Amino acid sequence: MQIPNSHKLLAMAVFLTAGLLVNSGCEKKNNAQGKRGPAGPPSVGVVVVENQRLPMTMKLSGRIAAHLVAEVRPQVSGIIKERLFTEGSEVKAGQVLYQIDAATYQAAGAGAKAALARAEAHLIPAQLKEQRLKGLRGAEAVSRQDYDDAFAALKQAEADVEAAKAALESTGINIAYTRISAPISGRIGRSSVTTGALVTAGQQAPLATIQQLDTVFVDVSQPSIEMLSLKRALAAGELQLSNTGEAKVKLILEDGTLYPMSGVLKFSEMSVDQGTGSVTLRTVFANPEQLLLPGMFVHAILETGIKEQAILVPQQGVSHDPAGRAIGMVVGEGDKVEIRILKVDRAIGDKWLVTDGLKKGDRLIVEGVQKARPGQPVKVTVVDSAQAALTSQSVSK
Repeated sequence: MQIPNSHKLLAMAVFLTAGLLVNSGCEKKNNAQGKRGPAGPPSVGVVVVENQRLPMTMKLSGRIAAHLVAEVRPQVSGIIKERLFTEGSEVKAGQVLYQIDAATYQAAGAGAKAALARAEAHLIPAQLKEQRLKGLRGAEAVSRQDYDDAFAALKQAEADVEAAKAALESTGINIAYTRISAPISGRIGRSSVTTGALVTAGQQAPLATIQQLDTVFVDVSQPSIEMLSLKRALAAGELQLSNTGEAKVKLILEDGTLYPMSGVLKFSEMSVDQGTGSVTLRTVFANPEQLLLPGMFVHAILETGIKEQAILVPQQGVSHDPAGRAIGMVVGEGDKVEIRILKVDRAIGDKWLVTDGLKKGDRLIVEGVQKARPGQPVKVTVVDSAQAALTSQSVSK
């Protein structure tokens, strides 16, 4: 079929018109790109460094020890006739715990009482004879030797009486020792013997153990090098003691929960353990609910002092160079980026404690760090420290 010439002319006109429109659009795009200027400086978020008053703490590991511990042992030998307490219960000081068969000690007491009576009976004639000869000696009716013998016999009889009294008292003490009493108040553990068991005076194994748990000790170990660093900081005035002068201690239990009551540091050992290079610190905690048990492993958070001019910065504002040194990007004069080498002491929550390299008023970059280059100008936006911390947490998640 042959296409009419009029249709051919119309198709060519449409094609030429479309080509002109395409060329015109390309030229406008190229002209627009040619007129666009260079990109502006990158935007960064900064926090303004501030000094703040910061209580300094250290986290140490330790174990709980009872405030008072008494191991119950027999002081006389014999057969346990009766146990008078419930294992695991609270006992009072002086409460009778065991009864030893006292028959042999009572018999010995009766014999000592008879011996005392015999000695006292011998004392009477000795006293009378000494008095009689003393009067005759004054009249020189008896020799001096006879009087001296009578006086010596009197003293011997008096000594026999005192010895008999001591023996009777000793048997009384032994009879009292057959009733084994609690030396302290506290919670008593399991009994190592039962009724009918033979016990001996001064035996090595205790019959039971009593522990006073209303107050407990927490013994923690501190490396000696940290103790020296702490003393230097106090001497240099970098740290100040609290108003009370006593270091407060908080306790983290084995399951990670915080113990509701605070304790205090009582003392530290005067020597360093040669095996571990550490010093033992003893802290004291009230334990009214007896939640803390001897031997329990805990972490103690010890207040070491107060840093008056501390600098805390968000952790995302600190990185490390290839040499492992801590560095931070700071916006300096002319809004240009500078690199600072920092000295970081420790992490406190989501921030670093910086001891050198930053000062009050410095602008530390915490957002857009990857876009900042040393010596490059940047567009600065001040970010709140709390907001920066939230940003860091969201990024880490």
